[in-house]
Amino acid sequence: EAIRENGLPRLKPVVATKFTPSPWRTTAKSVVEACEQSIQRLGVDKIDLYQLHMPDIVQPLSAFGLESTKDEIYWDGLAECYERGLVSNVGVCNYGPTLVTRCHEALAKRGIPLASNQIGYSLIGRHSGSQETLDTCNALGIKVMAFFPFAMGLLTGKYSTETNSNLQTKNTSLTANKKTSLEVRDLKKYIEGDGESLPKGGIEPLIKVLDTIAIRRNKTIAQIALNYIVCKGAIPIPGARTSEQVTDNIGAMGWRLSPTEVAMLELEADGLGIGFEGAGFKRTSEKFVGYGVEKWQLD
Repeated sequence: EAIRENGLPRLKPVVATKFTPSPWRTTAKSVVEACEQSIQRLGVDKIDLYQLHMPDIVQPLSAFGLESTKDEIYWDGLAECYERGLVSNVGVCNYGPTLVTRCHEALAKRGIPLASNQIGYSLIGRHSGSQETLDTCNALGIKVMAFFPFAMGLLTGKYSTETNSNLQTKNTSLTANKKTSLEVRDLKKYIEGDGESLPKGGIEPLIKVLDTIAIRRNKTIAQIALNYIVCKGAIPIPGARTSEQVTDNIGAMGWRLSPTEVAMLELEADGLGIGFEGAGFKRTSEKFVGYGVEKWQLD
Protein backbone atom coordinates (compact mmCIF):
# COMPACT_ATOMS: atom_id res chain seq x y z
CA GLU A 1 0.00 0.00 0.00
CA ALA A 2 2.75 2.45 0.97
CA ILE A 3 4.73 1.58 -2.18
CA ARG A 4 1.65 2.15 -4.35
CA GLU A 5 0.82 5.45 -2.68
CA ASN A 6 4.35 6.70 -3.32
CA GLY A 7 4.11 5.91 -7.02
CA LEU A 8 6.87 3.31 -6.96
CA PRO A 9 6.79 0.30 -9.28
CA ARG A 10 5.74 -2.99 -7.69
CA LEU A 11 8.91 -5.01 -7.53
CA LYS A 12 9.41 -8.69 -6.87
CA PRO A 13 10.29 -9.19 -3.20
CA VAL A 14 13.92 -10.00 -2.46
CA VAL A 15 14.21 -13.03 -0.20
CA ALA A 16 17.19 -12.98 2.16
CA THR A 17 17.86 -15.39 5.00
CA LYS A 18 20.71 -16.56 7.22
CA PHE A 19 22.20 -19.64 8.76
CA THR A 20 23.90 -19.69 12.14
CA PRO A 21 27.32 -21.21 12.84
CA SER A 22 26.62 -24.09 15.20
CA PRO A 23 28.78 -26.77 16.87
CA TRP A 24 26.88 -29.47 14.95
CA ARG A 25 27.23 -27.68 11.60
CA THR A 26 30.73 -28.89 10.76
CA THR A 27 30.83 -29.43 6.99
CA ALA A 28 30.09 -27.56 3.78
CA LYS A 29 27.42 -30.17 3.12
CA SER A 30 25.62 -29.17 6.33
CA VAL A 31 25.44 -25.60 5.05
CA VAL A 32 23.94 -26.79 1.77
CA GLU A 33 21.39 -28.88 3.66
CA ALA A 34 20.44 -25.88 5.80
CA CYS A 35 19.98 -23.83 2.62
CA GLU A 36 17.78 -26.49 1.04
CA GLN A 37 15.63 -26.61 4.17
CA SER A 38 15.28 -22.81 4.11
CA ILE A 39 14.17 -22.90 0.47
CA GLN A 40 11.52 -25.45 1.36
CA ARG A 41 10.28 -23.50 4.39
CA LEU A 42 10.19 -20.21 2.47
CA GLY A 43 8.40 -21.75 -0.49
CA VAL A 44 10.79 -20.32 -3.10
CA ASP A 45 12.83 -21.82 -5.92
CA LYS A 46 15.96 -19.88 -5.03
CA ILE A 47 17.14 -17.61 -2.22
CA ASP A 48 18.21 -14.16 -3.41
CA LEU A 49 20.72 -13.58 -0.61
CA TYR A 50 22.04 -16.34 1.67
CA GLN A 51 24.07 -15.05 4.62
CA LEU A 52 26.29 -16.41 7.37
CA HIS A 53 24.81 -14.89 10.53
CA MET A 54 28.09 -14.13 12.35
CA PRO A 55 31.67 -15.33 12.79
CA ASP A 56 32.04 -18.81 14.28
CA ILE A 57 31.86 -17.65 17.88
CA VAL A 58 29.57 -20.43 19.14
CA GLN A 59 32.21 -22.35 21.09
CA PRO A 60 30.57 -24.01 24.12
CA LEU A 61 33.74 -25.91 25.03
CA SER A 62 36.15 -22.97 24.80
CA ALA A 63 36.27 -22.75 28.62
CA PHE A 64 37.92 -26.18 28.57
CA GLY A 65 40.47 -25.18 25.92
CA LEU A 66 38.53 -26.94 23.18
CA GLU A 67 37.91 -24.43 20.43
CA SER A 68 37.79 -24.98 16.69
CA THR A 69 36.55 -22.29 14.33
CA LYS A 70 34.90 -23.35 11.09
CA ASP A 71 34.68 -20.07 9.19
CA GLU A 72 36.42 -21.43 6.08
CA ILE A 73 34.12 -24.48 6.06
CA TYR A 74 31.13 -22.14 6.07
CA TRP A 75 32.59 -20.15 3.18
CA ASP A 76 32.93 -23.39 1.22
CA GLY A 77 29.30 -24.12 2.07
CA LEU A 78 28.20 -20.72 0.78
CA ALA A 79 30.18 -21.34 -2.40
CA GLU A 80 28.52 -24.71 -2.94
CA CYS A 81 25.07 -23.20 -2.48
CA TYR A 82 25.93 -20.61 -5.12
CA GLU A 83 27.43 -23.14 -7.54
CA ARG A 84 24.41 -25.43 -7.22
CA GLY A 85 22.08 -22.59 -8.10
CA LEU A 86 20.35 -22.61 -4.74
CA VAL A 87 21.13 -18.93 -4.14
CA SER A 88 21.70 -15.87 -6.31
CA ASN A 89 24.05 -14.10 -3.91
CA VAL A 90 26.01 -14.91 -0.76
CA GLY A 91 26.87 -12.67 2.14
CA VAL A 92 28.14 -12.56 5.70
CA CYS A 93 27.21 -10.66 8.83
CA ASN A 94 29.24 -9.03 11.60
CA TYR A 95 32.56 -9.53 9.82
CA GLY A 96 35.35 -7.01 10.45
CA PRO A 97 37.97 -5.95 7.88
CA THR A 98 40.21 -9.01 8.41
CA LEU A 99 37.55 -11.71 8.14
CA VAL A 100 35.63 -10.02 5.35
CA THR A 101 38.82 -9.70 3.29
CA ARG A 102 39.71 -13.36 3.85
CA CYS A 103 36.20 -14.46 2.91
CA HIS A 104 36.22 -12.24 -0.17
CA GLU A 105 39.52 -13.76 -1.31
CA ALA A 106 38.42 -17.35 -0.61
CA LEU A 107 35.23 -16.96 -2.62
CA ALA A 108 37.01 -15.08 -5.40
CA LYS A 109 39.24 -18.12 -5.99
CA ARG A 110 36.07 -19.96 -6.99
CA GLY A 111 34.80 -17.06 -9.07
CA ILE A 112 32.09 -16.16 -6.58
CA PRO A 113 31.49 -12.57 -5.44
CA LEU A 114 30.85 -11.77 -1.80
CA ALA A 115 27.79 -9.60 -2.15
CA SER A 116 27.22 -8.21 1.32
CA ASN A 117 28.28 -7.81 4.93
CA GLN A 118 25.61 -6.87 7.49
CA ILE A 119 26.89 -4.87 10.47
CA GLY A 120 25.57 -2.40 12.99
CA TYR A 121 26.10 1.08 11.56
CA SER A 122 24.55 4.49 12.14
CA LEU A 123 25.49 8.10 12.71
CA ILE A 124 26.30 7.20 16.34
CA GLY A 125 27.42 3.68 15.50
CA ARG A 126 30.66 4.19 13.56
CA HIS A 127 32.99 3.08 16.37
CA SER A 128 34.58 -0.24 17.32
CA GLY A 129 35.61 -1.05 13.76
CA SER A 130 32.32 -0.28 12.02
CA GLN A 131 33.68 2.60 9.93
CA GLU A 132 36.86 0.68 9.08
CA THR A 133 34.72 -2.29 8.04
CA LEU A 134 32.57 -0.10 5.80
CA ASP A 135 35.66 1.42 4.20
CA THR A 136 37.14 -2.02 3.52
CA CYS A 137 33.88 -3.32 2.06
CA ASN A 138 33.47 -0.27 -0.17
CA ALA A 139 37.01 -0.80 -1.48
CA LEU A 140 36.31 -4.49 -2.20
CA GLY A 141 32.94 -3.90 -3.84
CA ILE A 142 31.01 -5.55 -0.98
CA LYS A 143 27.77 -3.85 0.01
CA VAL A 144 27.38 -3.13 3.71
CA MET A 145 23.86 -3.63 5.00
CA ALA A 146 23.45 -1.47 8.10
CA PHE A 147 21.26 -2.74 10.92
CA PHE A 148 20.23 -0.41 13.76
CA PRO A 149 20.33 2.57 11.33
CA PHE A 150 18.13 4.54 13.74
CA ALA A 151 20.02 3.29 16.82
CA MET A 152 16.79 1.64 18.02
CA GLY A 153 14.77 4.80 17.47
CA LEU A 154 17.17 7.30 19.01
CA LEU A 155 17.94 8.93 15.65
CA THR A 156 14.31 9.38 14.60
CA GLY A 157 13.78 12.25 17.03
CA LYS A 158 10.64 10.63 18.43
CA TYR A 159 12.06 10.60 21.96
CA SER A 160 12.96 14.28 21.82
CA THR A 161 10.68 17.05 23.05
CA GLU A 162 12.69 19.84 21.47
CA THR A 163 12.55 19.09 17.72
CA ASN A 164 10.68 21.53 15.52
CA SER A 165 10.26 19.72 12.21
CA ASN A 166 6.58 19.82 11.34
CA LEU A 167 7.01 16.53 9.53
CA GLN A 168 8.20 14.71 12.63
CA THR A 169 5.70 12.47 14.43
CA LYS A 170 6.36 12.74 18.15
CA ASN A 171 6.19 9.81 20.54
CA THR A 172 8.35 10.43 23.55
CA SER A 173 7.33 7.28 25.39
CA LEU A 174 9.82 4.43 25.27
CA THR A 175 7.32 1.99 26.74
CA ALA A 176 4.75 2.94 24.10
CA ASN A 177 7.20 1.59 21.54
CA LYS A 178 7.18 -1.88 23.09
CA LYS A 179 10.65 -1.65 24.58
CA THR A 180 11.63 -4.01 27.36
CA SER A 181 12.57 -2.63 30.77
CA LEU A 182 16.24 -3.34 30.06
CA GLU A 183 16.04 -1.58 26.70
CA VAL A 184 14.33 1.41 28.30
CA ARG A 185 17.06 1.62 30.93
CA ASP A 186 19.86 1.58 28.35
CA LEU A 187 18.17 3.92 25.88
CA LYS A 188 17.44 6.49 28.59
CA LYS A 189 21.19 6.82 29.08
CA TYR A 190 21.54 8.02 25.50
CA ILE A 191 18.42 10.20 25.63
CA GLU A 192 19.08 11.92 28.95
CA GLY A 193 22.80 11.41 29.53
CA ASP A 194 24.23 10.08 32.78
CA GLY A 195 26.76 12.83 33.45
CA GLU A 196 29.60 10.32 33.14
CA SER A 197 29.88 8.39 29.89
CA LEU A 198 27.51 10.86 28.24
CA PRO A 199 26.95 14.48 29.29
CA LYS A 200 23.59 15.51 30.71
CA GLY A 201 21.21 16.11 27.84
CA GLY A 202 22.40 13.00 26.06
CA ILE A 203 22.24 13.02 22.27
CA GLU A 204 19.95 16.07 22.18
CA PRO A 205 22.63 18.30 20.57
CA LEU A 206 22.88 15.86 17.66
CA ILE A 207 19.09 15.63 17.34
CA LYS A 208 18.96 19.41 17.04
CA VAL A 209 21.42 19.34 14.13
CA LEU A 210 19.42 16.57 12.46
CA ASP A 211 16.28 18.63 13.00
CA THR A 212 17.85 21.75 11.50
CA ILE A 213 18.81 19.88 8.33
CA ALA A 214 15.42 18.17 8.21
CA ILE A 215 13.56 21.48 8.32
CA ARG A 216 15.79 22.99 5.64
CA ARG A 217 15.24 20.02 3.34
CA ASN A 218 11.54 19.49 4.20
CA LYS A 219 12.36 15.98 5.40
CA THR A 220 11.96 14.11 8.68
CA ILE A 221 14.78 13.48 11.12
CA ALA A 222 14.52 9.76 10.38
CA GLN A 223 14.97 10.41 6.66
CA ILE A 224 18.11 12.43 7.34
CA ALA A 225 19.50 9.59 9.49
CA LEU A 226 18.85 7.04 6.74
CA ASN A 227 20.19 9.22 3.96
CA TYR A 228 23.40 9.77 5.91
CA ILE A 229 24.04 6.01 5.75
CA VAL A 230 23.32 5.96 2.02
CA CYS A 231 25.79 8.80 1.54
CA LYS A 232 28.45 6.69 3.28
CA GLY A 233 27.97 3.91 0.73
CA ALA A 234 25.90 1.50 2.84
CA ILE A 235 22.34 0.18 2.58
CA PRO A 236 20.31 0.92 5.71
CA ILE A 237 17.91 -1.74 6.99
CA PRO A 238 15.21 0.25 8.79
CA GLY A 239 12.39 -1.40 10.63
CA ALA A 240 8.78 -0.46 9.88
CA ARG A 241 5.66 -1.47 11.80
CA THR A 242 3.18 0.72 9.93
CA SER A 243 2.54 1.90 6.37
CA GLU A 244 3.34 5.43 7.57
CA GLN A 245 6.81 4.30 8.64
CA VAL A 246 7.32 2.58 5.28
CA THR A 247 6.36 5.81 3.53
CA ASP A 248 8.75 7.77 5.73
CA ASN A 249 11.59 5.35 4.98
CA ILE A 250 10.92 5.64 1.24
CA GLY A 251 11.31 9.40 1.60
CA ALA A 252 15.01 8.87 2.33
CA MET A 253 15.52 7.74 -1.28
CA GLY A 254 16.23 9.72 -4.43
CA TRP A 255 18.36 12.52 -2.99
CA ARG A 256 21.62 13.02 -1.11
CA LEU A 257 22.88 15.12 1.77
CA SER A 258 25.64 17.51 0.81
CA PRO A 259 29.23 16.85 1.93
CA THR A 260 28.89 19.84 4.25
CA GLU A 261 25.77 18.40 5.88
CA VAL A 262 27.47 15.02 6.34
CA ALA A 263 30.43 16.76 7.96
CA MET A 264 28.12 18.75 10.29
CA LEU A 265 26.41 15.57 11.45
CA GLU A 266 29.66 13.71 12.04
CA LEU A 267 31.19 16.64 13.91
CA GLU A 268 28.26 16.77 16.33
CA ALA A 269 28.07 12.98 16.69
CA ASP A 270 31.80 12.66 17.35
CA GLY A 271 31.57 15.41 19.94
CA LEU A 272 29.29 13.23 22.05
CA GLY A 273 32.20 10.88 22.65
CA ILE A 274 30.04 7.75 22.65
CA GLY A 275 29.17 4.87 20.36
CA PHE A 276 25.84 3.09 20.21
CA GLU A 277 26.17 -0.52 21.39
CA GLY A 278 22.51 -1.49 21.43
CA ALA A 279 20.12 -1.83 24.36
CA GLY A 280 18.89 -4.66 26.54
CA PHE A 281 19.66 -7.99 24.90
CA LYS A 282 19.75 -6.42 21.43
CA ARG A 283 23.43 -5.68 20.91
CA THR A 284 25.64 -4.76 17.97
CA SER A 285 28.48 -7.15 18.84
CA GLU A 286 27.16 -9.94 21.01
CA LYS A 287 24.49 -12.61 20.99
CA PHE A 288 22.90 -15.00 23.46
CA VAL A 289 23.64 -18.47 22.08
CA GLY A 290 21.92 -20.80 24.53
CA TYR A 291 24.68 -21.47 27.03
CA GLY A 292 25.59 -17.82 27.47
CA VAL A 293 26.57 -14.67 25.62
CA GLU A 294 29.28 -14.70 22.97
CA LYS A 295 30.88 -11.59 21.52
CA TRP A 296 32.68 -10.67 18.35
CA GLN A 297 34.89 -7.78 17.26
CA LEU A 298 35.03 -5.95 13.96
CA ASP A 299 38.82 -6.13 13.63
